[in-house]
Amino acid sequence: MCATRKGLIKKTVLSAYSHPRKAGINAVLLEEGDGLIDAIITDGTQDLILAKKKGLAIRFHESEVRPMGRTAYGVKSVTLDDDTDEVVSMVGVKRQATLLAVTEHGYGKRSEISEYRATHRGGKGIITIKTTDRNGQIVAVKEVVDGDELMIITRSGQMIRMPVQGISVIGRNTQGVRLVNLQPAEGESQPDTVAAVTRVVSEDEETAVTPPSGAGEEAPGDGGTVAETEPN
Repeated sequence: MCATRKGLIKKTVLSAYSHPRKAGINAVLLEEGDGLIDAIITDGTQDLILAKKKGLAIRFHESEVRPMGRTAYGVKSVTLDDDTDEVVSMVGVKRQATLLAVTEHGYGKRSEISEYRATHRGGKGIITIKTTDRNGQIVAVKEVVDGDELMIITRSGQMIRMPVQGISVIGRNTQGVRLVNLQPAEGESQPDTVAAVTRVVSEDEETAVTPPSGAGEEAPGDGGTVAETEPN
């Protein structure tokens, strides 16, 4: 499953990538100004959550996205608020977990995934965290549980590792709490900002991936150059 900055999403069966070339193969076609923000493996039964940088997130079942070939743009996942909005994260819901949202100014919070009701793809979404002057815009959302750890990386290259358990679980329509105290980088007058967030994978965490149903099937449109887009 691939998601782009401008709100497109595409599902392709794994067998479409079974003959890689040294120079690589196309995974998704991108419109001018768009970019790939996430790619995950799903099993055909998962809900997806996509978050936008202006504070909204949408949840829908992956069956809303039909399989396509590698040479396709995809279909609309979420409606952007305006030309300055963009998708920043995609989560495949696999655990009884909470959804963590982290903002560029180092604030964040966890909320119960059950607070995000499943709807149809293409909507505008609901608030996941308030994007105020204090918070800044969303950098990432992650599916997390108490035993997880996070790695927060700033634009100046600083890395902060922290346990998830200490982050409060509160309602969606709130600002959250300070996760990291960001200071100006050396030689800079403005405070540093959060650039990326990742969940630290434990050594004993299950790493094997079971191919999704249909992984051995031929992907439609794999051999051509026709691009599929969302119908009007």
